[in-house]
Amino acid sequence: MRDDQHKFLLLLGQLPARLMAEQAAWVLNCQVHDIPALVNAKLLKPLGNPPANGIKYFATVDVLEASQDRQWLQRMSTTIYQHWQKKNARNKASGDAATIPPLTFPTNGKVRVSESASASG
Repeated sequence: MRDDQHKFLLLLGQLPARLMAEQAAWVLNCQVHDIPALVNAKLLKPLGNPPANGIKYFATVDVLEASQDRQWLQRMSTTIYQHWQKKNARNKASGDAATIPPLTFPTNGKVRVSESASASG
């Protein structure tokens, strides 16, 4: 938020009507990268019909209302935990599959990838 916007809103004594993802994350005390997981779980609904790669805005009144609901906060926390648990499991699984091909040491002293590993990849 720009400094002049911030000063204006302080004069009004209220929050803006729409929040960007970063601002919604501040209100909910979570990280910006958690917001897409909450949208996918339908716990947060962006205003309008934004494109997948577009800026998403959220109604301040909805975010504030949700932040007062203990059950919603519990679902939010569980969703974030599960999202990162699944993402980390996928990253670990893909890291295990991408093994480095074995090296062979021929008698001439030059290191090279073994023939069977390079033929399969």
